[in-house]
Amino acid sequence: MSSSHPTARKFAYKALQTIFRTQTFADDVFDIALRDVSLSAQDRGLAFELVYGILRQAILLDWRLDQISRKPMARLPLNVATTLRIAAYQLLFLDRIPESAAVNESVKLIRSQPGHDWGGLVNAILRNLIRQPAPPFPDPHTDPVRAFSIRYSCPPWLVERWIQIFGLAQAEGLCRQTLDIPPITLRTNTLRCTRQALLERLRSEKVSVQDTVVSPVGLTLEKCGPPGHLPVVQEGWCYIEDEAAQLIPPLLDPQPSERILDACAAPGGKTTHLAQLMGNQGRIIALDRQEDRVARLKDNCQRLGIGIVQAFPCDVVSDALPANLLAQPFDRILVDAPCSGLGVLRRHPEGKMFKQPSIIAQSRVTQGQILDRVGHLLRPGGILVYSACSIEPEETTDVVADFCHRHPEFHQDSLAAWVPVNGHTLLNQTGQLCTAWNSWKMDGFFACRLMKTTK
Repeated sequence: MSSSHPTARKFAYKALQTIFRTQTFADDVFDIALRDVSLSAQDRGLAFELVYGILRQAILLDWRLDQISRKPMARLPLNVATTLRIAAYQLLFLDRIPESAAVNESVKLIRSQPGHDWGGLVNAILRNLIRQPAPPFPDPHTDPVRAFSIRYSCPPWLVERWIQIFGLAQAEGLCRQTLDIPPITLRTNTLRCTRQALLERLRSEKVSVQDTVVSPVGLTLEKCGPPGHLPVVQEGWCYIEDEAAQLIPPLLDPQPSERILDACAAPGGKTTHLAQLMGNQGRIIALDRQEDRVARLKDNCQRLGIGIVQAFPCDVVSDALPANLLAQPFDRILVDAPCSGLGVLRRHPEGKMFKQPSIIAQSRVTQGQILDRVGHLLRPGGILVYSACSIEPEETTDVVADFCHRHPEFHQDSLAAWVPVNGHTLLNQTGQLCTAWNSWKMDGFFACRLMKTTK
């Protein structure tokens, strides 16, 4: 790799500016920005690492920079703070980039911006960062919240919360996981091929790949470049999806010819998996409140060769439900509920900077409303699976317990019969799925299975 890459740095700078200004998903900002800029593979890789690395390590970077700057990062203009973070990440985490390049290009970058000339300040801070030894981390024995917050770049409110709920050891594990780079995982489209056929094709195309440990249809890739560019993805042989998410649809045990509701469906990962399990027979009604996400769901169905899904833009909580939803009860319902997303912070690291404690209570209200709204659409004897990419009690065990209290016709079933035996360590004492602290690098998901009694 050459020592410069100014294009990659400028791209990362603009993307980070947008992310911090708008508090938007990094994935969306990065993808949109790529439409307007042509980057080489090397520059794209560096830009990706800078953006996501800085979001994962932002609290630690700011702490290090605050030790050597007379003005705290929180009081600097966003363009200056962004420039410093980009340079500091290169100096502290990317040993393949020379120190001189990281400093000089950062000074050029900030001087290319209109307004006050911050070049001297940026240069001085970065030179100090190079010269001065790293300070010791706060002691976790005397101040574990501050220690874990800085070491793992997690917001103090979240660290404190996890310590209170899960204890020191498990809280530190959750904090540490937010720094992990998530694996690239595919779910085989069994309507088109077997997992073995997909694996053999990828290996023939020089992609390093291996089976997932628990999901029977998953593959984990290494060093494949942007997975969306893989021919097997474009041709509908598979769907890009974390292994934990792949475990959810089989819990519903959908059968061919059944009528199924996916109440929070877009962009369609679990919807299309349900269709696979049904052999593309029967009917799935898929709802999502955002029209653009419904369009993505339809595109995914078409790419994967799925024809049994009818997708509608609909907010299950506040919109009038389409008339055909009320024509007859559903055999099974999936509620993959909107949630805080605190189980997928490694995949969406911007959440560490922008999420606030209130999101948990807000999500819990919405989750309860969705369950109340769809519960009466299920036939007696039918199955409802509730899942969330969160492990927070309010959004998982508590919301389910509250729903069952309000609706005593529902009771929980153990998931043991629908989770592969080698994944039974992911089940809690009541038979619910919780993938936190797993050893297989899965996202943090929760799921449970509810049956509606016939009386």
